[in-house]
Amino acid sequence: MDDRRTGVPGRSPERPERSGGRSLEGGSRQAPGTGLAVRLSRLLPAFLILFGIGFQSLTPPSLSGTPFFVSAPLMAAPLFSLWTTVAYGVIAICCAVLLDMVAGAVVASAGVQELATELATIVFVTAIAALLNTVVRRGREQLASARSLAETAQRAVLPTPAERIDGLTLGTRYEAAEQEALIGGDLYGARSTPYGVRLLMGDVRGKGLGAIETVTVLLGAFWEAAHTERALAGVANRLERALAREGGLGSGTDDTEHAENFATCVLVEIPPGLRVLRIVNCGHPVPLLLSGDGSVDPLTPRAYSLPLGLAELAPGPRRPDEWEFPPEATLLLYTDGLSEARDLTGAFYDPAARLKGRTFLSPLRLLDALVSDVRTFSGGPATDDMALMAAQRPA
Repeated sequence: MDDRRTGVPGRSPERPERSGGRSLEGGSRQAPGTGLAVRLSRLLPAFLILFGIGFQSLTPPSLSGTPFFVSAPLMAAPLFSLWTTVAYGVIAICCAVLLDMVAGAVVASAGVQELATELATIVFVTAIAALLNTVVRRGREQLASARSLAETAQRAVLPTPAERIDGLTLGTRYEAAEQEALIGGDLYGARSTPYGVRLLMGDVRGKGLGAIETVTVLLGAFWEAAHTERALAGVANRLERALAREGGLGSGTDDTEHAENFATCVLVEIPPGLRVLRIVNCGHPVPLLLSGDGSVDPLTPRAYSLPLGLAELAPGPRRPDEWEFPPEATLLLYTDGLSEARDLTGAFYDPAARLKGRTFLSPLRLLDALVSDVRTFSGGPATDDMALMAAQRPA
């Protein structure tokens, strides 16, 4: 079995999609039906012209299709270029003239003054449409520039790790729940250190700019501590202190505020040789170990550590758990945006059950299939941020 089987047992294969939000790997996502609505709206100006022609041809001479001709360039203004908008105005003028000429030849009731009034109305509305088109186009250019700067800043906060680190093959995905956002309160990181490859997957409480600021604090602390701390528990303690220092913990805040500043995370260390996994789990969803034969093993710790920011509530040493890391096995780290996704009946998504019996040629294909499957399962866009990281040991 290979990763061409991207569906779950009993379902047809699904092609990975990126609809319903934004992905850190690039490309915008549209909500279901948005693309069809845009295509239909672009047909509206032509429909108005044709409807106006039919209306004026099939109704008594006292009724005119001018209101429909006037509407065509106005509808085209926010959807097309300036010249296309003007072209619809010219087409509307030609249709009005031709129809009045035909009506004048058959029914001698169309006067020059009435035709001039109709043409003046269409010309005036076309000029307004051209002005509207210019304003809309400039606004879009400014929005695109601001969005590009925002995306660059967000990518700088959460850079994508290299696809290969010390022999490991890595893959990452980030699915932000908020439209027009690339990242939220989830984070991941990977570093090659003197002690082996160290990985971080975390989930910060809250959303918005405050959550992104906390993500920046934790990632900065991880990048430094991963290289300098000999023990993996020491890395977790450094993250704890960074969150306390930058988040205002331990500085006279009451217990309520103290409990509201925290982040779950899982820290992984893969020593040189890539034979062992050492994991410190601070209240985070359990990582999964996918073997080359399709089996899936949850790496449940003997005892969870408290989330970062809550260590003062139950102080005690953090101790890593250790597992074997077989050849061709893949370690999957994720946030609760995956495990807490629900279907229409309210059932939670179970990644271990959904991945059992399946193998994948690379971490990226695993994550593509996983993202596609959870969207199919939930029947719509994500309601919570979802970060994924997969690390595969080569054969």
